[in-house]
Amino acid sequence: MEDGYQNRTAFIKGAKDIAKEVKRQASKKVGRGVDRMSDEYSRRSYSRFEEDDDDDYPVQGSQDGGYYRGDSQAANDDEGGHSDSTEGHDEDDEIYEGEYQGIPRAESGKGSLAGGPGSVTAGAQQFRDIGVSEAERRKDREELAQQYETILQECGHGKFQWTLYFVLGLALMADGVEIFVVGFVLPSAEKDMCLSEPNKSMLGLIVYFGMMVGAFLWGALADRIGRRQSLLISLSINSVFSFFSSFVQGYSTFLFCRLLSGVGIGGSIPIVFSFYSEFLAQEKRGEHLSWLCMFWMIGGIYASAMAWGIIPHYGWSFQMGSAYQFHSWRVFVLVCAFPSVAAIAALSAMPESPRFYLENGKHDEGWMILKQVHDTNMRAKGHPERVFTVTTIKTVKQMDELVDIGTDTPVWQRYRLKIMSLSQQIKNNILACFSPEYKRTTFMLMAVWFTMSFSYYGLTVWFPDMIKYIQKQDYESRTKTFTKERVEHVTFNFTLENQIHREGHYFNDKFLNLKMKSMVFEDSVFEECYFEDITSTHTFFRNCTFIASLFYNTDLFKYRFVNSRLINSTFLHNKEGCILDFSDDFNNAYMIYFVSFLGTLAVLPGNIVSALLMDKIGRLRMLAGSSVISCVSCFFLMFGNSESGMIALLCLFGGISIASWNALDVITVELYPSDKRTTAFGFLNAFCKLAAVLGISIFQSFVGITKAVPILFAAGALAAGSFLATKLPETRGQVLQ
Repeated sequence: MEDGYQNRTAFIKGAKDIAKEVKRQASKKVGRGVDRMSDEYSRRSYSRFEEDDDDDYPVQGSQDGGYYRGDSQAANDDEGGHSDSTEGHDEDDEIYEGEYQGIPRAESGKGSLAGGPGSVTAGAQQFRDIGVSEAERRKDREELAQQYETILQECGHGKFQWTLYFVLGLALMADGVEIFVVGFVLPSAEKDMCLSEPNKSMLGLIVYFGMMVGAFLWGALADRIGRRQSLLISLSINSVFSFFSSFVQGYSTFLFCRLLSGVGIGGSIPIVFSFYSEFLAQEKRGEHLSWLCMFWMIGGIYASAMAWGIIPHYGWSFQMGSAYQFHSWRVFVLVCAFPSVAAIAALSAMPESPRFYLENGKHDEGWMILKQVHDTNMRAKGHPERVFTVTTIKTVKQMDELVDIGTDTPVWQRYRLKIMSLSQQIKNNILACFSPEYKRTTFMLMAVWFTMSFSYYGLTVWFPDMIKYIQKQDYESRTKTFTKERVEHVTFNFTLENQIHREGHYFNDKFLNLKMKSMVFEDSVFEECYFEDITSTHTFFRNCTFIASLFYNTDLFKYRFVNSRLINSTFLHNKEGCILDFSDDFNNAYMIYFVSFLGTLAVLPGNIVSALLMDKIGRLRMLAGSSVISCVSCFFLMFGNSESGMIALLCLFGGISIASWNALDVITVELYPSDKRTTAFGFLNAFCKLAAVLGISIFQSFVGITKAVPILFAAGALAAGSFLATKLPETRGQVLQ
């Protein structure tokens, strides 16, 4: 009995041991099977479609780490009788959204299966360490950057990129137009709005303040809501307020409209360059971003030509009483909104940046756009049969930024929470530009942007002011002086200009329907004189006496009579309107347009040279070399003592310095990762506009005083900028982060 019990116990123990061994062996076999399936899937997914007969179509062999659909996968799909891209079912017959459109399933960023040995509970996943998450995201970005460059190589450079080039070029052209608008309309607008010198200065600077705010705002938003959407909104704001500014009558409302117009257009530069760079492969990026800069020049030429052709034509105007006037300069302001409107219409037909979608975990959207780029280019090259071989693209793991607002929350509360969340994300992005990883780069770029902008904008505004000063000196040198003249019973019905009359006596004279320009009467007597329909500019009567004289329908306001006596004299129906002096010389206006036209056209050679050499000599050599040559050219300004000499030097400086700007735009785009690119670019561009305001204010204060100080300031700033530029990292040949 005892022996039977022992045998039975041994039998049960042996059976348990056998069951354990079977279970262990089965687990090993299952594990090896899963590994083989994973390896087979990786081998199939990473294989590359090969075609050796087309040099324009990249040929890639099967590579580890690639994400392509190869021949082996196609064969396996045929044998299995189904395709994951078209069947629309996974192993559990669950429909994958997007597969009916032929979009492959994205595998990146997925965790292990729930319940497996390596699975992480939802609570642990939610509160996992931030540092680990950031490290994973950084690794994802690095993998995405490498794969994205390979995909762009496959898509090629063709019709799609050139179409986008012209569309974004219109937006950049609108920025170039905005810079010139106020300067061109000031000589005419000052009359309609009674602008004093301080008001004119404020109107000239308000555009830069608006662009400074706009660059910062739209650059930050473009990294959160998308490049295309941000650019559409900013251009729409620019178009609307440019349109309104052409109709408003008062100075304050016009100033407000130009401010908001500047805020709108301020986003164009940081967004346009970032947007376009994300469709360009490494070997094309520097060259084609430089070609894109030419549209800023085209914007300046367009504004100069429109001003030349429209503003001098006063016939292009109408008025409704004395309260509303629409003169030709307002037509010019309206026409200057056309590039922005055209950019909005064209951009509406273009897709968002696929890199932005992939950075934000939107695999399907990014894949579809890259396929569109590939198919568009292949059809244009005569190869419509080419297949986009990418099956899966790496996406960046997203941080949980959702806010539980509940269904009962009021609408305004929901929008407030969304705005607060978006503001916090923008703040974090800006602070990330000053993190230890990017702090040195950001401060170095701030210094280079500041020195470039301070010298360039300061000198380009100082040039026209110096030309005006030279013109004024030449005008004053031709002033005629008359002393102790006696004029009786004479009728003056012709223009009196640039004369000084001292100790004269005028008896029973008539001044009828004439213009007085830069006329000065000192210590003179007017007895029984008659003034009718007089228009005056820079005309004054100092220490004069008027006896029994009549002023009818004149603009000789009291401020024109300095220490003068009016005895039995009468003013009837004085002209209404401004009591300020204006420049009435259309030749001067034509000179402004002509100088701006030449100065803008002069950058064409610099644009061409920088585009052709950007990818050959590198960004840093282009930036530093152009800055050094610009610094040297500043000293030639000392020899500009005539109008023609100053115009020639302006063209020389502009043609050389444009290469520095192009290199700076390219290197700024390439030094920051995709999720911070427009934020950093926008911040630096806003800092650039602040430097422009400072440079303009300082340089203008020395007009007519000395040339040495502005020249030394500009040369010193450019020298410092060229030195600091050499400390930046070279980005030529690097993958776009």
